[in-house]
Amino acid sequence: MTTVTQTSPLTSRPGWFTRAEQWLDSKGKGAWIAAMVLGFVFFWPIGLALLFYMIWSKRMFTSCSRKSASMRTGMSAMRPSGNSAFDAYKADTLRRLEDEQQQFEAFLERLREAKDKAEFDQFMNDRAEKADNGTAEA
Repeated sequence: MTTVTQTSPLTSRPGWFTRAEQWLDSKGKGAWIAAMVLGFVFFWPIGLALLFYMIWSKRMFTSCSRKSASMRTGMSAMRPSGNSAFDAYKADTLRRLEDEQQQFEAFLERLREAKDKAEFDQFMNDRAEKADNGTAEA
């Protein structure tokens, strides 16, 4: 025997405050600051209330919204999608990109070594020329 639970219309649809909060979160920290400034401009208690809410909810001091913070971890890219063909393609592409990155880093290292060697050779040639000029003048 199963029980039927009724959901009230209030719980199925968020209120105006929750919708406004989600909309501002989706726009980022700048939207919160703009809303606070506009609140101060039009009616200062609204701006003050938004400032206190931002401080209380720690939106003022975080680098980004909650939604983008979870996306920033990068762990969602490592989870399998459930589609084996796509997962194989993704693994192959990631492996290829890692190989390309290693090859590029090796190329940059060789380039730096060649530049350092050229600079050192130039220094030694300049030093040898100064030494030859110093002995020729004496």
